[in-house]
Amino acid sequence: MTPTEAWCRIRVDCKPRPAFHPTSKEHHVVDVELPPFVRDTAAQFGAGVPYALKVLAGQLADEPDMGRPSNLPGILTVTVDGDLFEDCPALAVGYIREPDRIEIRYVNPISFAESVESAGSVADAQDREQEERPADSATDAVTVREVADAWQRITGWLQHNAPDSYAALRAGAGPAAIAALEGDLGIRIPVELHVLWLLTAGDDGVNGGGCLPGNWAVMSLDAVAATYRLKTDSQAHEDTFNTDRPQDERITVWKTTWIPVVALGPADGTSGLYLDAATGYLGRWSRYNEYPGDELDTLVTYLEEAADILEAPALATRDRPGLVGGALVWGSSIDPAQEDRWQPWTG
Repeated sequence: MTPTEAWCRIRVDCKPRPAFHPTSKEHHVVDVELPPFVRDTAAQFGAGVPYALKVLAGQLADEPDMGRPSNLPGILTVTVDGDLFEDCPALAVGYIREPDRIEIRYVNPISFAESVESAGSVADAQDREQEERPADSATDAVTVREVADAWQRITGWLQHNAPDSYAALRAGAGPAAIAALEGDLGIRIPVELHVLWLLTAGDDGVNGGGCLPGNWAVMSLDAVAATYRLKTDSQAHEDTFNTDRPQDERITVWKTTWIPVVALGPADGTSGLYLDAATGYLGRWSRYNEYPGDELDTLVTYLEEAADILEAPALATRDRPGLVGGALVWGSSIDPAQEDRWQPWTG
């Protein structure tokens, strides 16, 4: 059996415990199954996640009813304390329970540190998570997988074709850092953005350019917080005048649900994209307070399109990828100093 097969189906021998089971009880074998698409997504959250899931599998084999009912019929959920494992965030794990079989259906990272500090226990943290975010767990699981898959496609391309750009990506942020940012902004971070930041905490870029179309860059958490404060201050200033303006003439340059995500460049915060936590759509922001424009993309579709362009550049319509040495440089924003060295990527 290959390591992949061993992870997909973890076979646990559950021998009777003398203190609780009669010695005549037969040896029982329980299969704990992890589908490949769940396995591949979970692996990206940290090197310690596979081991944490194996430990959980052993616990589930002994106590298959240890989970709590979720919003989905037949799905039980358990939480994994990331502090107990190296390089593993706190996780919410959903599974189905059958008499001789357990199948893990989704693995989602959660802001465990914030919840435990206020609630004091794993069980209380899970209750609080369900109360504050009664979102459909299945939808969240799909979103987690879509973001992780799209980002894996982008970083995989960079690793093989643009190693300098790949090296410029920061490691993922820890759950505590994301929870701290969430507290600073005063709004809950949407699951898709939470997952992206677990995978990367920003893009430092190469020669001023990031790895996303237009040479835009995923913002660092510090830049997100600074931009959010700047824009909310701008809106507060406008609101002092809005009180005297007719309703149809009031100016909105920022909403509290808008979270900056992508900037014009790693060191250029004059404009970029925000994610509207209320609608799930991206929009454009600018330091100069032009009226924000709708992007009509979600974070998932935005990342998927970037991955599609890299993998099939002949079909690209938004931008053209190319290389300058070991760096990805997009055709729409080539520095004139690099133009003679730019090589279009044709796949």
